[in-house]
Amino acid sequence: MGNPGPAYAATRHNIGVAFVRYLASRFGIGFATATKVKGEAGRGLIGDADVRLLLPGSYMNQSGEVVAPYARYYRVAPEEMLVAYDEVAFEPGIVRLKTGGGANGHNGIKSLIEHLGSRDFHRLRIGVGHPGDRAQMVRYLTAVNMPAEERERAAAAFELDDELLIALAEGEMQAVMNRLHGAPGQEG
Repeated sequence: MGNPGPAYAATRHNIGVAFVRYLASRFGIGFATATKVKGEAGRGLIGDADVRLLLPGSYMNQSGEVVAPYARYYRVAPEEMLVAYDEVAFEPGIVRLKTGGGANGHNGIKSLIEHLGSRDFHRLRIGVGHPGDRAQMVRYLTAVNMPAEERERAAAAFELDDELLIALAEGEMQAVMNRLHGAPGQEG
């Protein structure tokens, strides 16, 4: 998830978009304008898994308005979905996988839960750090480009090996969690 347009491309809120674009590039999956919803979509193989990638063309807080109709049209159940997004609870360089749960203050996740009617989707939470002052959160996430060093740490953390990415695409979430959460240099 992220915000559309070049003004947001290098912001913390768009680290999920960066991950999806990385995944597409790594496995040779191209994007085209999605015909059924506002956004860009791609389809291809990651290992033996036939995957659909979606970059919603909406603002983060309205992601559910794009993702839910797309998922319904292609009959993708929430339990089959992986959502990549920015996580302020983790520093750049930390990536965690979680299944289900609440929105934890993340309006994009709140929108998905509301429009999907389910909390049971998988979440790839990519650390972007916290501004230190909650009042600065919106500016920190959407108006300030992520410093190059932090962006490099975040990107390095989601540049996982093929075996792990294939397991992720094939839905082997517990195996991915065990390995990802126990990786050297990964905290908490």
